[in-house]
Amino acid sequence: MSGLSKNIIPDNVKKIHLIAVCGTGMGALACMLKDMDYEVTGSDQRVYPPMSDFLVRKGIFLMEGFGADNLSHRPDLVIVGNAVRKDNPEVVRMIETGLFYCSMPQALNRFAAKGKKTLLVTGTHGKTTTSSILAWILYKAGLDPSFMIGGIVKNFDSNYRIGNGDYFVVEGDEYDTAFFDKGPKFLHFNSSITVLTSIEFDHADIFRDLEHVKQTFGNMIGKIPPANLLIVCDGDENIDSLIKNRDCVTERYGRKEDSSWKLGSVYVKPPWTFFDVIKKGYIFGTFKTKLVGEHNLLNALSVIAVADHLSVPASAISEALETFEGAKRRQEVRGVKKGITVMDDFAHHPTAVRETIKAVKPFYSSGRIIAVFEPRTNSSMRKVFQDIYPVSFDVADIVCISRPPLLDKIPPGERFSSKQLVEDLKRRGKDAHYFDDTQSIINFLVKESKAGDLLLIMSNGGFENIHERLLKAL
Repeated sequence: MSGLSKNIIPDNVKKIHLIAVCGTGMGALACMLKDMDYEVTGSDQRVYPPMSDFLVRKGIFLMEGFGADNLSHRPDLVIVGNAVRKDNPEVVRMIETGLFYCSMPQALNRFAAKGKKTLLVTGTHGKTTTSSILAWILYKAGLDPSFMIGGIVKNFDSNYRIGNGDYFVVEGDEYDTAFFDKGPKFLHFNSSITVLTSIEFDHADIFRDLEHVKQTFGNMIGKIPPANLLIVCDGDENIDSLIKNRDCVTERYGRKEDSSWKLGSVYVKPPWTFFDVIKKGYIFGTFKTKLVGEHNLLNALSVIAVADHLSVPASAISEALETFEGAKRRQEVRGVKKGITVMDDFAHHPTAVRETIKAVKPFYSSGRIIAVFEPRTNSSMRKVFQDIYPVSFDVADIVCISRPPLLDKIPPGERFSSKQLVEDLKRRGKDAHYFDDTQSIINFLVKESKAGDLLLIMSNGGFENIHERLLKAL
């Protein structure tokens, strides 16, 4: 059977194996499939808590490390994660023995989205929060949605759900799909409504430049059928250049007067933010939320537009926004000790860092914002943003920058310099500090911080459990 392996999902699938199952998306997919009564196994190079414990509790058999023998039970389908290379021993055995295989988005389409209307949320920023709000509004409105989201939605304590309703909410990632499909994941979804929040250069490991990113999003827009709806943010020139002369129905949301959905008056009364929504020149409603920052209000505004198209009443939207608890790692308060707040946030792109600091400032006006940043993404560890990061911290009172933890993965000539960033921040008059290790940051924060301060920890990784260690030290 050598060479007969096919990128096809066959009929009558019962046994499914996932290679690289411990990633956030792949782990959620494994759980979805288990909940749908498939026999699910998985393997990963590093099987560790909390994902490993979660999968085992679900009854999913986990295999430590990658090996040809992991496929000895001859699964009906192998789902290959995008971090898996073609020389992976399981991939080699999969091809040798002629097993059927697919990517994660292919599997989602077949098993989760089949027979449903897909609501796709895309963009460089805000995908997780926006798709989380949308899933919660649909749920509170009684529409019983299914979803797959790139972060844990606190209201559901999960990043996936299998519902009986008509809608499947999915966070559409522009990252590549698999070793056999280098196109972005979002191209796999045929959405009835698509939200596009923003377009900026990111993922420097797979995109050459901004034009390459725009081309990818342009391909997505180009495949939207004429009768389907695209909802876009009005404050993004990169989006504006891509939506001209498109066949699909397009609506804009944001701050501009001529947009279909406009963010009106906003005022903050901690812990609430109140905001007006204007639909085609008329007040649609006044809403309140515990989300912070204009960027999050715009995320909510895009969802309000989607919900209205799905005939969700404004009263149901309002109730859902009031009770929305957010997504984990998005301005998530991890604890308060001695009046000092420790907050976790996923921000890593310069724009996200800037907007996050600006967003939390009004809610902690009695103290200082101490921003702690770990550059660890494939983009932030490269010098592509070296000259942009300094302005991102303008609103912070004190800035702590760590050494990138995985810098040896980046070619020497392309590496980002945390020390250079600190020097640039000091030239801007900022109280900035460089640290070689996490414990040094903790020691500094324990000594420096005082009641009323916000310690804003920004990283897309675990940051060596700095949050819990810091709370314990305080």
